[in-house]
Amino acid sequence: MDRNQLAKLIDHTLLKPEAINSDVVALCAEAAELGTFSVCVSPTFVSLAAANVSNGVKVATVCGFPSGKHEAEIKAAEAKLSVAQGAHEVDMVIDVGRAIMGDWDYLEAEVAAVRKATDGALLKVILETAALTDEQIAKACQRCESAGADFVKTATGFHPAGGADVRAIKIMHETVGGRLGVKASGGIRNIEFATELIAAGATRLGLSSSRAILDGVAATGSY
Repeated sequence: MDRNQLAKLIDHTLLKPEAINSDVVALCAEAAELGTFSVCVSPTFVSLAAANVSNGVKVATVCGFPSGKHEAEIKAAEAKLSVAQGAHEVDMVIDVGRAIMGDWDYLEAEVAAVRKATDGALLKVILETAALTDEQIAKACQRCESAGADFVKTATGFHPAGGADVRAIKIMHETVGGRLGVKASGGIRNIEFATELIAAGATRLGLSSSRAILDGVAATGSY
């Protein structure tokens, strides 16, 4: 895989609460320069991002972010508005506490509610895998698939338990790989870690350090 191929796996991400309009405009310009698959921005920036992306870059956003502690109807309404404003992809956060309790019917129902509301947009589901056991990760992936998700995703990057790790990606890939995409996000800051995650089964990367990671590939030619 060369630099351009890796770029097409990247959601170039800006989800800092203190972000302002000029940051989003700069993010979109950088994504076009780097050739990333998408930009991922907060819901309030979807319209701005949609007006500024170029070079085929898609717009992704989040819902129920970052805690997941929102009613399913609220998550669905947030996702629906984002799609109407120009989002091509929505990354929703589950209520991870429900997964810890084993309330799988609730988890599946909330994912299904957002799936119904996204009107054809691609749906990724954030599991906060660092807070879950291996068995819980696998079960959550199964329920996401049953609810119609397109991707399962490791983390918001805001949970104190941590972000992406190879263990979680392997479990996710073994559970749904080939049928759903697997997105690694949270704490990916160098090409070495990105490479490990892709080897474990990640098919998309959520990165705020996209340039540094792609420069790491450029320094070696490929990986």
